[in-house]
Amino acid sequence: MKIPQHVAIILDGNGRWAKSKGMPRNYGHAQGSKNVEKICEEAWRMGIKYLTVYAFSTENWNRPKDEVEALMKLLRNYMKTCLKTAKKNDMKIRVIGDLRRLDEDIRNRIEELEEATKENKGLNFQIAINYGSRDEIVRAVRKLSKDCAEGKIKAEDIDERVFEGYLDTHDIPDPDLMIRTSGELRLSNYLLWQFAYTEFYFTDVLWPDFSKEELVKAIEHYNARERRYGGVKEGSKSV
Repeated sequence: MKIPQHVAIILDGNGRWAKSKGMPRNYGHAQGSKNVEKICEEAWRMGIKYLTVYAFSTENWNRPKDEVEALMKLLRNYMKTCLKTAKKNDMKIRVIGDLRRLDEDIRNRIEELEEATKENKGLNFQIAINYGSRDEIVRAVRKLSKDCAEGKIKAEDIDERVFEGYLDTHDIPDPDLMIRTSGELRLSNYLLWQFAYTEFYFTDVLWPDFSKEELVKAIEHYNARERRYGGVKEGSKSV
């Protein structure tokens, strides 16, 4: 079985999972974060080199205030846990998204986490926080426009590869496989540029219940498809 080099996941269904058990939504988010750790370990054991998860979108700020505050508290705690997990599994952590809206203490923890794991050789684990693909593209265009205005790059030299260098995911191969849990059939403003040639897999399983066995099912589904394209960012083919 061919293992995709890069898997991206939309972690969906935490709230519904908690509701089905008569628990508050925040309990579902907490259990969902624990499952991320398990799937990281399983992904690396299977041979996946890059794993990117959608943890908090730019649209999530529109959720009820108490839920957003609970998610930020969970994020603070997760940064500590993630550092321990990274040391244990030799993971390299990278956070993508516009971090400026996050509180300073969270930004500092993210910086510490990235710095502490930058030399690790295990799973490359990307966490999308305050991330929206349209926002990412707009930020990239602004940076590129500024460099053009300052004469650092000529407009005629801009191509796909140059533009990709301004995205949050620069130096990361595009995903081979995208998994979305909970039965939703949309991309929710996630990695729209990067998904140009990505295979999609949707499952009704809620994220806290997503297991190694479910990950294997997704990869088997990926293997059943015949991929006939070119032009993907170098290094993003299955291995």
